Amino acid sequence: MAGLASSAIGKGFEVLFRGIKHVRRHRPIHSRGLRLDGAVTVHDHGLSSGIAWIDQPGGGTATARLSRSAGTPDGLPDIVGLAVRFHHPEAGPAPSTFSDILLSSTGWSFPGRFVLVPRLSISRAPLGTMMPYRGDTGPVVLGARTIAPAGLPSSLRGFTRSLGEAPWQLGLYFATPRGRWQHFGTLTLRLNPDAEEKDLRFDAVLHPLAGAGTYEWARKVREPSYALSRREPGDSP
Repeated sequence: MAGLASSAIGKGFEVLFRGIKHVRRHRPIHSRGLRLDGAVTVHDHGLSSGIAWIDQPGGGTATARLSRSAGTPDGLPDIVGLAVRFHHPEAGPAPSTFSDILLSSTGWSFPGRFVLVPRLSISRAPLGTMMPYRGDTGPVVLGARTIAPAGLPSSLRGFTRSLGEAPWQLGLYFATPRGRWQHFGTLTLRLNPDAEEKDLRFDAVLHPLAGAGTYEWARKVREPSYALSRREPGDSP
């Protein structure tokens, strides 16, 4: 029954995205964005999430895209999206691998962490993955909150002006779906105006978090709309 419900929801999202894509052919949602580059540090926190990447201290480079879901005019609230790619360097000549996570502005406590919330301020907006990962000990959700600077608005132009050349620092957290958030790392990002962002695409289904699994029901909800979004205009299904 759960599988049928997940498939039905996924199909519903696909139909919705297909309609929007007739108007926004390149990206159905999150059509405008900003490219950011930086680094992630996973602290020696002594906690256990059941996901290797979270539980093992380390670091690496990161690529990110900040966007507004509906693309409402500046000055109006919108759902903030932050897609982040964590690069995992491999020893030797092999190219690095990477993991993608997709964060959206939500509430922070349960059940609000599973509800999308339009925001006017990025600095005050909790960001969450909503869909859980499969850890060794059960489901895990990820979250992020701005550490500095304060006063970053959710409009892209306002964010660019306010951040300038300063770093955007975010605390990274994990939790069980109903549990308390645990701080495990820090993400530091800077605007990269010289790099293209329009073709920068992230996919949490194709590139899951290192050391984590995914739930079949979550894949069925996400994959149809993700697959549609991945197709370029004019591509056949």
